[in-house]
Amino acid sequence: MNVLLPVRIALFYLLLAFTAFAWCLVSLVFAPFMSFRKRYRFVVQTWCRSAVWLAKTIVGLRYEISGQENIPEKPCVILSKHQSTWETFFLSAYFEPLSQVLKRELLHVPFFGWAIMLLKPIAIDRNNPKAALRQVAKQGQERLEQGAWVLIFPEGTRVPVGQTGKFSRSGAALAVNANLPVLPIAHNAGMFWPKSGWGKRPGTIRVVIGPAMRAASEGPRAVAELNQRAEDWVNLQVSQLEAKA
Repeated sequence: MNVLLPVRIALFYLLLAFTAFAWCLVSLVFAPFMSFRKRYRFVVQTWCRSAVWLAKTIVGLRYEISGQENIPEKPCVILSKHQSTWETFFLSAYFEPLSQVLKRELLHVPFFGWAIMLLKPIAIDRNNPKAALRQVAKQGQERLEQGAWVLIFPEGTRVPVGQTGKFSRSGAALAVNANLPVLPIAHNAGMFWPKSGWGKRPGTIRVVIGPAMRAASEGPRAVAELNQRAEDWVNLQVSQLEAKA
């Protein structure tokens, strides 16, 4: 299997690119006439589930989930570890409907970006942090009120295995202002799907959904305390997952 792994990885990317292009074309035709929830299921869930399935079937990237009982009934702010592309696919398929904070440049990608624009993402300009924070606060509040989960990778970018990035307070601030909890999520996807390069290795990705966390009060101190609590939990869980792998 190790000898064939490069061939499997190449086949995976070929099929991933083909399905993305084909599904974006189909979505651009039909999705504009659907409600937001149906549009999300049609455009995002269907394709992201196929991407996770391709990774499992062709490359051998299986996964196990624990902590599903911690998921609140009402959508809230998700704060997830970011190590690879896999968790973007997985979380987008697992929670619906979901609005993700992403970099604005992705909307300029032909077909893919056009399809993403139909799904009410929070597309920020990373070169203007202050404006980005205001945008996350305003549009994040709107998405939550519309019944969507808001996914934030608080480290801002993919962080290699064994390293941590400082959590931005934008997600915690959004949750506090909306009087909602944050839902922390840890995983070890980067051990099998690294941040850099095309290489992958078969194995079981473990995803841990933590307890929903609420701020004790309001204001900047409450936001900072909630953010730190979520960061500490995620980092501890990730270190334990990496140590066991």
